[in-house]
Amino acid sequence: MSVTHPRGFVAAGVESGLKGKGGKDVALVVNQGPSQAAAAVFTSNRAKANPVIWSQQVIADGIVNAVVLNSGGANCYTGARGFQVTHATAEHAASLLGSSATDVLVCSTGLIGDQLDLQKVSFGVTAAHAFLREDGGLDAATAIMTTDTHPKQAVAQGEGWSIGGMAKGAGMLAPGLATMLVVITTDAALDSGQLDAALRHATRVTFDRLDSDGAMSTNDTVALLASAASGISPTIEEFTSALTALCEDLATQLQQDAEGAAHDITIEVVNSASEDEAVEVGRAVARNNLFKAAVFGNDPNWGRVLAAVGTTQAAFDPYDIDVSMNGVRVAHKGEPDQPRESVDLTGRAMHLLIDLHAGSSTATVWTNDLTHDYVHENSAYSS
Repeated sequence: MSVTHPRGFVAAGVESGLKGKGGKDVALVVNQGPSQAAAAVFTSNRAKANPVIWSQQVIADGIVNAVVLNSGGANCYTGARGFQVTHATAEHAASLLGSSATDVLVCSTGLIGDQLDLQKVSFGVTAAHAFLREDGGLDAATAIMTTDTHPKQAVAQGEGWSIGGMAKGAGMLAPGLATMLVVITTDAALDSGQLDAALRHATRVTFDRLDSDGAMSTNDTVALLASAASGISPTIEEFTSALTALCEDLATQLQQDAEGAAHDITIEVVNSASEDEAVEVGRAVARNNLFKAAVFGNDPNWGRVLAAVGTTQAAFDPYDIDVSMNGVRVAHKGEPDQPRESVDLTGRAMHLLIDLHAGSSTATVWTNDLTHDYVHENSAYSS
């Protein structure tokens, strides 16, 4: 599985001492070609980490032959010195690969405001280069973990071509994207423009709708690299469909490993006047702490759902909305419907259906409940 499943890619993950608790913390993913076409999307947070600033410049020409990633430090708000560390990291990787630093993406994750140790990062890049192999995807996925409890990997298979991906993220999950680093690889033969169009569609309906805790990261990066090693050029529609499915798989894995979560909540908004308004409604509920706390307590408190919906600018009649929880319609046209006691929230999965009766558009937003463990973890862990 993972980023080395498609042909033309090797990867590695090693320990360089960046994490105080130990463990793998530097990953390297290399595209061996014959093509180095690429696309990437980044956090929409105006406060961007140095690796994001660097990588936005790198991706401008649509050519990338390697991605260096580290956990154990975000390299954000670290000034000129921090940017120099990012630049030097790319230079070092490029020197080992015989390429240009301007073709190397750099991604970092961890504590904001602490300087990243260049010596340790460089050691990690050197070691990772030495361990590059075709089955190194799992090690790379492990090296980018922070508060994650396990690595996230996925594969989508086409006819003679494939897509592989790895992701990290367990907190600060909110658009744009999530607090996550994602590297996706494919051996399909597509140019950077096609990759960019497919990636932007896929992230818009997957990662951008994962809203675990309403907190936006400074380091979010989703990179897509194409080697063309299969020699096959799928249609853009076929590729986009497979890529979207892979991104949804990874987004779901991120949701299920969200910090302290006891419920995975799927909020489906239907019959909205527009897709954007459906997303607005879904996100308003996803970020409502009263609703999220109620789900944690296994309380089907649908009044909190309607109160959250009412804060939006979406078009609807507030007294013509239906709310269903796990298949039970608990509110109909602004009045109680089936008894709350009919709803079972004791399982991990919770499905919330909101029918606005205002149009024909739909959207789904994914979130989690608000738990004691989430508060404890984020009070005990600096971020």
